[in-house]
Amino acid sequence: MDASSPAGDPTGDPAGDPAGTPPGTPAGAAPASAAEGLRFAFGTLTVLPVRVARWDRPAARAGMVCAPVVGLVVGGLAAAAGAALLLCGASALLAGIVGTAVPAVLTRGLHLDGLADVADGLGSGKPADAALRVMKQSDIGPFGVVTLVFVLLAQVAALAELYARGWAAGAAGAVAAGVAARGALALAARRGVPAARPEGLGAAVAETVPRAVAPAAAGCCAVLAAGGAWPAGRTAALAAAAATVLGLCAAELLLRHCVRRFGGVTGDVFGGVAEAAASCTLVVAVLL
Repeated sequence: MDASSPAGDPTGDPAGDPAGTPPGTPAGAAPASAAEGLRFAFGTLTVLPVRVARWDRPAARAGMVCAPVVGLVVGGLAAAAGAALLLCGASALLAGIVGTAVPAVLTRGLHLDGLADVADGLGSGKPADAALRVMKQSDIGPFGVVTLVFVLLAQVAALAELYARGWAAGAAGAVAAGVAARGALALAARRGVPAARPEGLGAAVAETVPRAVAPAAAGCCAVLAAGGAWPAGRTAALAAAAATVLGLCAAELLLRHCVRRFGGVTGDVFGGVAEAAASCTLVVAVLL
């Protein structure tokens, strides 16, 4: 994937075209179609057998814009698994565990791994360069382990409580969490949020989403979450939309903190904000 930074922009325009072309895009690169964007999104964000047709900045922009659709699919599969278990007589706790495990399996655990690395980097208290080196290490430190334990416990507990209210309520929460997690990726890839490193997936997708598209992506997430919760009723749909928006706000707070500490985003930061959005969405859904 093209991980070029503004300094390596062959067009000579370090800001790129604010109306469309992402910074660092080679001159003459054709815009990516919606189909190419979906392929990029599913191919990079899930283990589903999707062949990525293009691996460049325009495709990355289209892919990040399409990320909430990936969340709808991932959340829908998690919701279906949990609801099926519940309807077959399993406990709400088991449904919550499976509903939490499905997204982890479908993403190879990359978002959880990113969250753990971000926790280690932030917890190290070291300057940006040293913190980034801590995040690149293959092992997980104590901050990462503790963060993973509590985040997974919170997700399981929240989903279990929602499933205890009925299969529709649990399914609505799973869908909302999936959509919020991938919507947070689109917001984190917006213009003005630089890459902390010149290489890696974070640099490949950083600043690919136009600023004007980011609020629209958040609105799309709320609509998708409400649609997924509609079988549970109008009140549940409104609650899911509100929980999704608040989950995105929590992810935005973490994103801004990471940018201040690390100087930008990395692939780990993308994973961290996704898990933060999912977790906060589930917790808020329980409280509403």
